[in-house]
Amino acid sequence: MTATNSNTDTQDIGDAGLNESDNASSGDGVQKSSEASASNSSAATDLSVNMEFLLDISLDVTVELGRTKMLINDMLKLGQGSVIELTKIAGESLDILANQKPIARGEVVVVNDKYGVRLTEVISPMERLERLK
Repeated sequence: MTATNSNTDTQDIGDAGLNESDNASSGDGVQKSSEASASNSSAATDLSVNMEFLLDISLDVTVELGRTKMLINDMLKLGQGSVIELTKIAGESLDILANQKPIARGEVVVVNDKYGVRLTEVISPMERLERLK
């Protein structure tokens, strides 16, 4: 028991010694304040660099017209001119997905002889985060 108590006492004394040396080495409050502001500006710089890195990540964006399930046998019978019936009703909004996660809904438009999608509803960031769980 005596050895355990002496170890505890030694650790307490050592911790107190570290705290005193930390206070002595840090100098006055002005030095601490300038270190803190330098640290904050460094953190802000790191954050902007990290944000720039994130903004360069590419995502697969998919516009989903509809879905259906088919038997392999039925799929093998498909040929040119075959029609696949989808679950969505004509005129219903299309789903826009980023990496297979819904981010918005929209409608088909034609722009310069190419298809496009006009967004009619954007899913809020909070809803997107909740759907990830």
